[in-house]
Amino acid sequence: MRGVVMYAPGDVRVEEREDAKIIEPTDAVIRVTAACICGSDLWPYRGIEKLKGPTPMGHEYIGVVEQVGDAVRNVKVGDFVVGSFVASDNTCEICLAGYQSRCIHNVMMGSVGTQAELARIPLADGTLVPTPGEPDQDLVPSLLAASDVLGTGWFAAVAAEAGPGKTIAVVGDGAVGLSAVLAAKQLGAERIIVFSRHPERQALAREFGATDVIEERGDAGAAKVKELTGGYGAHGVVEAVGTEESMWQAIRSARAGGYVGYVGVTHGVQLDGLKLFFTGVHLHGGPAPVRRFLPELIQLIWDRAIDPGKVFDLTLPLDEAAEGYQAMDERRATKVLLTL
Repeated sequence: MRGVVMYAPGDVRVEEREDAKIIEPTDAVIRVTAACICGSDLWPYRGIEKLKGPTPMGHEYIGVVEQVGDAVRNVKVGDFVVGSFVASDNTCEICLAGYQSRCIHNVMMGSVGTQAELARIPLADGTLVPTPGEPDQDLVPSLLAASDVLGTGWFAAVAAEAGPGKTIAVVGDGAVGLSAVLAAKQLGAERIIVFSRHPERQALAREFGATDVIEERGDAGAAKVKELTGGYGAHGVVEAVGTEESMWQAIRSARAGGYVGYVGVTHGVQLDGLKLFFTGVHLHGGPAPVRRFLPELIQLIWDRAIDPGKVFDLTLPLDEAAEGYQAMDERRATKVLLTL
């Protein structure tokens, strides 16, 4: 099968890999119909995360079930499915509490590499959710977004306590941040403030529901949120970047007693305990339990109530994945969809 492999920072290749196959009786194998490149894939691409030799890439996926293990009961061959970027059994106590990404048996799908023609899905019964039928082609981008960025943005908005009467600020205008804007709107937030310096992303944020755009960053950006909210700060803030600056920008944009939903994969973030102590904010986040939200998100997409697939602004065939990585690295693309 063809698949994307990263050899070194900036060195992405599409090559023949061994075909995915059933290893455990709880596995399924899907034929991937669409995959994509995640902002978190750029950490190793930029050399910030170290690679341990050639690494299969990708953790977002949709496709058709081709094989199932003997223990699989919830999906069958021929089902069109969406799966989380973290495999989970969906039955352990952590899963039942709604935190499937921290399942005691979790498997990070990045260790499988789903930017490929086939993918082995561990814990298939707890990970895959069939769609109501074969989707129309125009729904494919949105269903793919549900596999990670939409579900992650949704979790961030939930963690930030988005709801009626609330003001929510979003730090990060990538695909996750934009998805968080969409989620906050769907959850009923009254005012949604997004930090962005990119006209195209600002326009999509407004289409998704943003009411205000702030171009300042860091302390100046947080001060602007305070100014827009009568000195209080936002009720909740989404942090969707993962740097120390963005984390403090989120915390300082929140009012005392407010909520920060952090989903940016953190790199080099160290929080001064005393400074944090006096903010009085709630911090809640981490790897998003996408599986918790998948049934609802799939139905919203199926009913055409939301169109999160608009975060994809570049579509390329799998064989041109290297160009997709370069485009995202150079910020020429927000998110790249790979067709198979």
